[in-house]
Amino acid sequence: MAFSFQNYGTFSGPGAQYTFRQNDDFTNIFEDPTFNLDDVSMVLLSTPSDYVYLHLDGTSTANVTLEKNVGKISQFFVDATTSYFNGNVTIDQNLNVLGSATILGSLNVTGAISGPTITGLTGAINNKKSFDIPHPTKENHRLRYICLEGPRAEVYLRGKLINQSIIELPDYWRELVDAETIGVTLTPVGSYQELYVEKVEWGTHITIKNSAGGAINCTYVVYGERKDTSRNIPEYEGTSPKDYPGDNREYSINSGNKTWT
Repeated sequence: MAFSFQNYGTFSGPGAQYTFRQNDDFTNIFEDPTFNLDDVSMVLLSTPSDYVYLHLDGTSTANVTLEKNVGKISQFFVDATTSYFNGNVTIDQNLNVLGSATILGSLNVTGAISGPTITGLTGAINNKKSFDIPHPTKENHRLRYICLEGPRAEVYLRGKLINQSIIELPDYWRELVDAETIGVTLTPVGSYQELYVEKVEWGTHITIKNSAGGAINCTYVVYGERKDTSRNIPEYEGTSPKDYPGDNREYSINSGNKTWT
């Protein structure tokens, strides 16, 4: 069986007994066998209680939606050699890659990415690992931490010094880390040592001294705040991550069961 949908072609299937018109909504869609559409749409009908429809928002062609009548579509399967998206892609949950993924634009992921390889990335993956929760002590405030679950976007380096006094920092730290934010934690090993940081030079190496004059045997952790991104604002007034006063595009936020970009 087949029927004509005014101005938009011919359709066939179990819904052929229904008459489609324009300029209405889906209210009581299957209670009245004659119903109208408020925008350009297509209904994929299995039974009167199980259908999906592809539609616009009634105002323009800018937003196209594919949705099920009740709940979520369990699987959207495209059997194609190549699926091409010319623009940004936002994934609101997890992205599972079974093969390789080639990204030509930017990819905003608020869940987890898993899979063998992601290649050809010419845009950016915006994914600062962080959490954003209601403030534990201030009403109408929120708290945002970045991994390593601290208020600042920092990198760290750790290692050992045995009979040495210089910590050599990676060369790329000069462009990655604000030298004024570098801090060092020293832990003596084997015996008490009066260790201290004598100087940090050019953000490239750190000189350690032992006041007691003995040999140096210690572990160290060096922290530095990244300068290639905007400073995180750990406390701010608001009721959701959307109230963050900084640039939310730099973050992938896990806030309970909800993700935000």
